[in-house]
Amino acid sequence: MKLCMIGTGYVGLVSGVCFSDVGNKVYCVDKDQNKIDYLKKGNVPIYEPGLEELLKKNLKQNRLIFTSNLKKAVLDSNIVFICVGTPTKKNSNSADLKNVFEVARQLKKYITKYKIIITKSTVPVTTGDQIEKILKNQKNKKLFDVVSNPEFLREGEAIRDFIYPDRVIIGTNSKKANKIMKSLYMPIIKKNSRYFNTSRRGAELIKYASNAFLATKISFINEIANLCEKTGVDIKDISLGMGSDQRIGDRFLRAGPAYGGSCFPKDTRALIDTGNKFKIDLSIVKSVVNSNEKRKILLTKKISTLLNNNLNNKIVTFLGVTFKPNTDDMREASSIPMIKYLSKKKCHIRYFDPTGKKDEFKNLKNVEYCKNIKSACLKSDLIILHTEWNDFKLLNFKKLVKKKNFKIYDMRNIYSPLKMKKLKIPYFGIGR
Repeated sequence: MKLCMIGTGYVGLVSGVCFSDVGNKVYCVDKDQNKIDYLKKGNVPIYEPGLEELLKKNLKQNRLIFTSNLKKAVLDSNIVFICVGTPTKKNSNSADLKNVFEVARQLKKYITKYKIIITKSTVPVTTGDQIEKILKNQKNKKLFDVVSNPEFLREGEAIRDFIYPDRVIIGTNSKKANKIMKSLYMPIIKKNSRYFNTSRRGAELIKYASNAFLATKISFINEIANLCEKTGVDIKDISLGMGSDQRIGDRFLRAGPAYGGSCFPKDTRALIDTGNKFKIDLSIVKSVVNSNEKRKILLTKKISTLLNNNLNNKIVTFLGVTFKPNTDDMREASSIPMIKYLSKKKCHIRYFDPTGKKDEFKNLKNVEYCKNIKSACLKSDLIILHTEWNDFKLLNFKKLVKKKNFKIYDMRNIYSPLKMKKLKIPYFGIGR
């Protein structure tokens, strides 16, 4: 099939590359010409394991085309995916859909034969209805179907998630569109994945409900971790005991910093906003958002306590600053408010992350990016394990730090408290 992916951000690029790898001809469109030129050379602007290799492979086989020519890409495609960003509006909880609707207005000019228009971007319920209204001025209403096909790609695991998805959700009441979409996904769903056809509004809400529930699990286990610290219980035992119950499951029951990234924060806020529009009080989701915000403050205060509330001129090292491993995504990362606070308190902050230097810290005083773990840890007063990259799982801290009195704050519970005690290193985890 011939596909058009509008937007080469995380969703559009990963989906476009993977669709081309299963045999489709895919146009990836973006109005940023510099980005298009960069992609044409086989470069990948995001950190996602395995993506660059797949991109280069399908570029060579001419199944993957990067272009800024929307008209040509749309006219030559059967299925058009809208993959533009839907960030949270400033001073609001609602999703900013201006890019989505602008794409719809552009598509209106180029639809001359039947096409399936798909929202791959995460959008609030009823967005598909609004897109349909924009397109409906066409003389022949049978020229298009608007379908919701939400993505469930985890950053760092996106290619695997695309090829072996838990489920493929197709939101449409059109038998024609559903038949075509099932054919498109056949190379994937024949690998025992579940193909689920629902209404368009149903598909839109499934995405938000899924992310809100996963965010709830994270916030729940983080709050239980707070209780564990007060009662002398190890949160890892609680997570294992709970997760063994098949009704609960062990995924997303790992205590740590506040959740972050491109999905959970904005999607939980947008779901609350949707509830308000329909006069429904989503009190549980509101509590989750509130708990997550408090989490950032709580862990920052803990850092201060570990340094005896004397932060001036203390050397603090962050190992990992992204919101999770195997991604360079800094959106809503807990490290940002933590490092900003420590900077104001005149700490000397060093950080190392496998994905490199971060723009988020370039204007902060006393914040230094280190090119390796060794230089980041040397003579540090406090080592903070913020992100559980594999690079940090077998470190000899005494050899790295070369200082007698230093502490470790393991926000991901990577290390054993007993082993640290034997090494006589003051060690603090989450919920332990």
